Amino acid sequence: MKYHVYGIGNALVDMEFSVSDSFLENNNIEKGLMTLIEEDKQQQLSDNLIKEFGLKKRASGGSAANTIVAISQLGGKTFYACKIADDEGGNFYMNDLHEAGVSTLLDKVKGDGVTGKCMVMVTEDAERTMNTYLGITSEFCDADLHIEQLKNSEYLYIEGYLVTSDCSRNAAIAARKIAAENGVKTAFTFSDPAMVTYFKEGVSEIIGDGVDVLFCNEEEAKTYTSTDNLDDAISALEKIAKKIVVTQGKDGATIISNGKRTSIDSKKVTAVDTNGAGDMFAGAFMYGLTQGYNDLDAGNLASQAAAEIVTTFGARLEKEQLQAML
Repeated sequence: MKYHVYGIGNALVDMEFSVSDSFLENNNIEKGLMTLIEEDKQQQLSDNLIKEFGLKKRASGGSAANTIVAISQLGGKTFYACKIADDEGGNFYMNDLHEAGVSTLLDKVKGDGVTGKCMVMVTEDAERTMNTYLGITSEFCDADLHIEQLKNSEYLYIEGYLVTSDCSRNAAIAARKIAAENGVKTAFTFSDPAMVTYFKEGVSEIIGDGVDVLFCNEEEAKTYTSTDNLDDAISALEKIAKKIVVTQGKDGATIISNGKRTSIDSKKVTAVDTNGAGDMFAGAFMYGLTQGYNDLDAGNLASQAAAEIVTTFGARLEKEQLQAML
C-alpha cells in the first residue's frame, strides 16, 4: 500500500474575498450555496471583487483537494487525480499541491483549455458563498484516473461536486468499481446541499451499492433521504454506508458505525470564515481512520481541526498548526 488516501475531484484555483451582504444582493448571488457560472461571468465577477474588496487569498482548492491536503499535512500519504490546463492557474495549482506534500501526475497530463476557478465570497457572519467556473475540470474523465495509484491506496475519496458533469460522474463511478475490485475502501462526501437537491439521481449512481464512509452535514442528510429529522435520515443512510459522519456545526458531529453512535463535541470558537470546514473535518477524520484511530479519537481530531480552520481566512491551515494537534 503506497497511499493512505487517493482523492478525485475538481481542480479549482480558490480566490477568496471578504464581501458584504449587499454585494451578494446587488449581484443576484444566492448566499450560502455553490453556483456554477460561465467564464465571462467569472471574469467579470473576479474583476469586480478585486476592485471593490481586494483578493484575500489564493490556493489550490476544490472540496476533495482541500481534504487531501489536510491528510497530507497531518502526515498521511496522498495522491490526487484531477484535471488542470497548461496555463498560469494550472501551474500555480500543481505547484501548490506538491508543496503541500500531495503526489500527482499533473506535470505529465496538463490539457488545453482554462483551469477552473472558484470565487469564494465570505460575509461578516462567516458564511461562505461560491461562484464557480469549472473550466477544464468539467472534462475530468476515466482516462484521468491513474488506476495503478488507485489500486495502491487504502481509501478512495470522492467529492460530490463531480456529479455536475457527465464525464466526471462516470469517472467517479468507474473509480468506485475499480476500488471495490481491488480491495480499496471508498469514502464519499455529499459536498453541498445543492448536489443532493439538484443531482440526487447522479449522487445515487456514484454511491452505487454502498460506500465505506459517507460524509455529510445535517441538511444534506435530510435532503438526500427526504426526511424531516436526523434520526430518520441516519436510518436511511445506514443502508448505503458502513460509517456515516454527520457534521452539525456548533453542535459538533455524530458518527454512526455498526449501529453505534458516537457524539463529537464542537470546540467553541469565533468563526470568521466557514469555507473549507467540512473538507478539513473530513481530512482530519480520514487521517485518523488510516492511522487506526477509533471514531471518538478521529472525530475529536477532526473537530479540533475544523474549529481552527473557521477562525482564519481560507480553506487551509499551516502544516505546523495541524501537526500540533497530534
